Amino acid sequence: MFDFMKGLKSPAKATERRDYLPDWPGFHQVFGLRMCGAASDCHIELDRRLEQEFRASPTPHIVLADRLTRAIQSFDARRADFDVLFIYIPQRWASGYVGGPDEDFDLHDHLKAFTAARCLPVQLVREDKALAYPHKASVMWRIGLALYTKAGGVPWKLAESDPDTAYIGISYAVRPPESNCPRFVTCCSQVFDADGAGLEFIAYDAHEVEVQRENPFLSRTEMFRVMTRAMDLYRRRHAGRSPRRVMIHKTTEFKSDEVNGCMEALHLCEMIDLVQVVEEVGWRGVRLEKAVASEKGAPADFPVARGSLLGIGPMEALLWTHGSVGEIGQRTYFQGARSTPKPLKLVRHAGHGPWDDTASAVLSLTKMDWNNDALYDSLPVTLEYAKVLARVVKRMNVLGSAPYQFRFFM
Repeated sequence: MFDFMKGLKSPAKATERRDYLPDWPGFHQVFGLRMCGAASDCHIELDRRLEQEFRASPTPHIVLADRLTRAIQSFDARRADFDVLFIYIPQRWASGYVGGPDEDFDLHDHLKAFTAARCLPVQLVREDKALAYPHKASVMWRIGLALYTKAGGVPWKLAESDPDTAYIGISYAVRPPESNCPRFVTCCSQVFDADGAGLEFIAYDAHEVEVQRENPFLSRTEMFRVMTRAMDLYRRRHAGRSPRRVMIHKTTEFKSDEVNGCMEALHLCEMIDLVQVVEEVGWRGVRLEKAVASEKGAPADFPVARGSLLGIGPMEALLWTHGSVGEIGQRTYFQGARSTPKPLKLVRHAGHGPWDDTASAVLSLTKMDWNNDALYDSLPVTLEYAKVLARVVKRMNVLGSAPYQFRFFM
């Protein structure tokens, strides 16, 4: 573990994705900060009794989770002495990563839920993942970015974006049936501006929920409450000023009550875009190249370009967030280098004007994931983060009224 952390300071040659990934020059060279281990009394090694209890227990995941959470609790008194807590998980504990067939348990999400309530950033390092992965530069970029962000840094921001636009993503967490808490929690993740400021979210129990085809939809009152709190967060960070434009993304349609709740809460904004982002669609696109104008055309060497936009109706459009990119290095870059990329379907439930601004915002937000070293994600970060938050928040028994910072859930 200590050798791995020391490796973050040393250079590493990129041995995969060479068209895109640069060499890792060292943590200080990338971020301008020096990283060091905390004092010796901030290090804990679990005793050997854990191994015996772990092997003997019919529920090893419960034994492991209990011992780890107790160890984390012991750091409460030393919270001012470190920025990020590293937890090493050896391969021999693999049977404790998940629960039984009928249990909704995930060790990673369980620990994140526990530490997020304490505002404690945690980095889990698994022996069979980070330490075993052969391409060291990739590991260092991923861990280095995560470490810098969890310590409070902003690794990058959008180059071009309207500074008066607020971006909001809505997702819903569903608690397991055996939970005594309300079944639904509304998660709202925000990327408030091009600088990445306001990467906070609110989460609370939703009571007025209608379920259709396993999808929850909020009442007008619940949606008004969510949007009002989101605007309160924005105004707190922007000296009381409301955004000129608000773009709200979610994966299900906006019902009329939800639309009305948004409009009522956002009445001070000049423009409101309510956009449903559908990930699973039957559409595909093939790129053709013509040798001469009279020919029909032949399939190109690369797929449809990332950023291609095709309107398919007055309120619907297809946007390829995954595809070929011609501006990386000296050649065309296709992330993953396999399969035919599928588009996202954008459905506008409120808003007007051409699709360019709406699609451009979605495309830009696919590059805002601070927990990823890839060129882009397929989904905008408003929804990508909302899914992560929903997965962890449903395991939190008590939801605080204060907003959460996303870095505690990474």
